[in-house]
Amino acid sequence: MLFKTIVCLISFLSLTPSIRSQDVIASEIITTEKMYDLHFTDAKRDSMVNQLNANLHLYQYLHGFNLPNSIPLPNWFDPVLPAMSFNTKQQPINWNIPSGVVMPADTNQLAFYTIAQLSSLLIHHKITSVQLSRFFITRLKKYGDTLHCVITLTEQIAMEQAKRADEAFAKGIYKSPLQGIPYGLKDLFAVKGTRTTYGTPSFKNQVIDENAFVYQQLEKAGGVLIAKLSMGELAMDDIWFGGQTKNPWNLQQGSNGSSAGSASATVAGLLPFAIGTETYGSIVAPSAVCGATGLRPTFGSVARTGGMNLAWTSDRIGPICRDAEDAAMVFASIHGGDQFDRASRTMPFNYTGNVDLKKLKVAYAKNYIDTLSSNSSEKEVIKTLQDAGLEITAIEFPSNLHTNDLLTSIWAAESAAAFDPLTRSGKDSLMVQQWQSRYPNQFRSARFIPAVEYLTISRLRYLVMQQAYLLLGKYDIIVVPSMADEPMALTCLTGNPCITLPAGIAAAGGAPPSITFIGGKLYSEAIIVAFAKKFQQLTRFQLQHPAMFTIEH
Repeated sequence: MLFKTIVCLISFLSLTPSIRSQDVIASEIITTEKMYDLHFTDAKRDSMVNQLNANLHLYQYLHGFNLPNSIPLPNWFDPVLPAMSFNTKQQPINWNIPSGVVMPADTNQLAFYTIAQLSSLLIHHKITSVQLSRFFITRLKKYGDTLHCVITLTEQIAMEQAKRADEAFAKGIYKSPLQGIPYGLKDLFAVKGTRTTYGTPSFKNQVIDENAFVYQQLEKAGGVLIAKLSMGELAMDDIWFGGQTKNPWNLQQGSNGSSAGSASATVAGLLPFAIGTETYGSIVAPSAVCGATGLRPTFGSVARTGGMNLAWTSDRIGPICRDAEDAAMVFASIHGGDQFDRASRTMPFNYTGNVDLKKLKVAYAKNYIDTLSSNSSEKEVIKTLQDAGLEITAIEFPSNLHTNDLLTSIWAAESAAAFDPLTRSGKDSLMVQQWQSRYPNQFRSARFIPAVEYLTISRLRYLVMQQAYLLLGKYDIIVVPSMADEPMALTCLTGNPCITLPAGIAAAGGAPPSITFIGGKLYSEAIIVAFAKKFQQLTRFQLQHPAMFTIEH
């Protein structure tokens, strides 16, 4: 029935003069063939003309809708393969909130307290959420312009939520470790009454009358939204309409990756944690460059409803924090699916915080690490884990599957569709990033990716998922360099989770080096976060903070 409707619609459009433009002619087809690696005969080209013109008229009809970014894609991606099986029962999580935390003599030291420490102070009435929120808002006002990391301060929302949290504490109501804790959102999530700018001039004054799923989850947990943070425009890089978000370890450098403000503000102690997103590296990269602990969960683990759509089959949401236990607390509150994001699902996060290293199957990517210098931070990570009694297997991480090309092609096609009206309106010329590798040109170029090739790439993606599962699925953890393109791209295609964290001592003028632990299995966040926590207990690299934002005595 649907097919007949489409055929009738095309036939109707082909007879409607009001939407006709200059028709395609056979001699034009040969020029176009070159872009698609196609070779037809003259007779075949002549036969194609009528259908190509019918297609053209359909495209004109489609363009009349100017579909907003919020319209979903009904062809959702599922990373689960037939051979996979999972525990689906959520167990209670018993958080270790220390009881003996005291208010520091210098309240400025609160900037780098963990969520657990701040939660303890709130539970035991040593500080109120209103006071804590005002403290971090003051820091955002003091340093936000220095780092170019804040788009909107949400003071009114913060005070209302902080007062509610304090009222709950006074009544003995305790929702989660995040109750009364201030945080920031990457500015691609809708929150009623605030701008959602996507970091670009074309959407600078956009107000969406909706509350994003992740914001609702944090509100249920008792969190306090104090800021919407900078992002590379339309979720690319660290440059937005307010400038370049800076690395708190070195203001001459950018913070990298589109969750730039989330990483920069958290590492600088301007808030306890923030929420980021990733399509390809936007949690991993800024966490690595700024020295944060960033958790990129399994694809679909957090519903994306109310967030900007960039690439429907790759976008995901995760916390950016200063240590692994903080990331666990945040993820426990935000994870879950809803009825609107059909690619999302609610899977258990059975986090205990404890892991027996000797019982884990751990590997490292020898083709990315063995070639590094003997004193590289990656090799030091391997040695630290081995000294702790862990047996680590050297594996050849897949590097010949063209995963970077596959992922960027999918990303290009989907993002061009997500922002189709922007390209056709010509308002893409208002964007800050105008060089060839950035979105305005990517969106235009992607218009020439054939639907047939996009679907072929998507099918090749499935083969990559199968091959990756046969290797990665054998292990609980795979250790890789954080900024290695192929491991990052492969796990973006497969949906595997990973956590990125500091892996050494910061050199002068720079952030600490980083490492990434990939979960070999989907929905293994509880394992990889506990593993990261164990590594941080062994090394304590996460306790380093950039000098400019720490208080000297």
